[in-house]
Amino acid sequence: MFSHPRILTLVSSTISENHNHVSNCALICHDITLQPKDLRQEFDQKMDSIDTKRLNDSNANDGEFSGCVVLFLGCSSPEHNLLSLYKNEQGKFSVFKVIKLTLTDSVGGLEGYEILKLHDADPFLGVELKFMSVPPCQRFLESYACGSLAQFLSQHASRLLTLLDGVVMETQLKAGIHTLDQNLQDLEICLEHIRQSQPVRLRDDEVTQLEQQLQNSYGPPSQPPQELPRNCFLFQKRVFDDRPLTSADQQRFAAHVGRDWKRVGRALQKNCRALKGPAIDNLAYEYEREGLYEQAYQLLGRFIQSEGRSAKLSRLISALEETKLTSMAEIMLGIQPRD
Repeated sequence: MFSHPRILTLVSSTISENHNHVSNCALICHDITLQPKDLRQEFDQKMDSIDTKRLNDSNANDGEFSGCVVLFLGCSSPEHNLLSLYKNEQGKFSVFKVIKLTLTDSVGGLEGYEILKLHDADPFLGVELKFMSVPPCQRFLESYACGSLAQFLSQHASRLLTLLDGVVMETQLKAGIHTLDQNLQDLEICLEHIRQSQPVRLRDDEVTQLEQQLQNSYGPPSQPPQELPRNCFLFQKRVFDDRPLTSADQQRFAAHVGRDWKRVGRALQKNCRALKGPAIDNLAYEYEREGLYEQAYQLLGRFIQSEGRSAKLSRLISALEETKLTSMAEIMLGIQPRD
């Protein structure tokens, strides 16, 4: 061997599917000392990287999207650790329902994603999610980035797990080796990291059992009468008495709807002249300093004041269903969670 040889390395710009030939090669000179074994390793690495790039480009061109993300959930209170509650057979289902409702509110429905596995990531509970299309994944990321997901999580955990006031829910989001919390200002980067993190497992049997248990917990749907009375309405195939909204409804709505009050307002404005045009944005500006509670309170107050006795509970529930805030509708109707 020469002490300081100049080694010519072949770099391929186009490699065939079976690596049998290399075309349009360029000669690049390196002033480094490499052994023949090192040369072979370097060349193989270049070929592998080109293959990987071509595979990724091919997947992107297919127009299909799938990817995985792991949502880590924790709690500031050791007494209400989500991981410990999930490991407890009595608390497992309640924790799963909290997660399911949180995702439903964050994504805006049940389509386009699924829970693959819940696992021990001490001190966190890891929730592995698979997304099958871009829109639900993007809505999930937006909800996570603006804090809505954490708010939904706190609301459902407080209701179903009877957490004490002041308990803070903690979250972290990862796709493969990437911690997405560091890139939330650029959702395109987050989407790409999720796309590159492909699922390596089917849905866990335990998750399948919990999904079935959740479906069964709602019980068989009651059979509605052939013709509903005027003062009744349907929600989730159940019959409820309709009535004008009250100040207590106004307070309950404001206490739980959070950042979604605008979405509900835009659903209500379709049949309410007082909320049309810039009315909702004006409310947001006028009561910005007072915060979300006051903004939501004033929104429903404006609706009640404008519509009078026509400002019915059924209209609010319909708006909540339209905006996919099913759990919020359950709160307004006083539906108690089932264990």
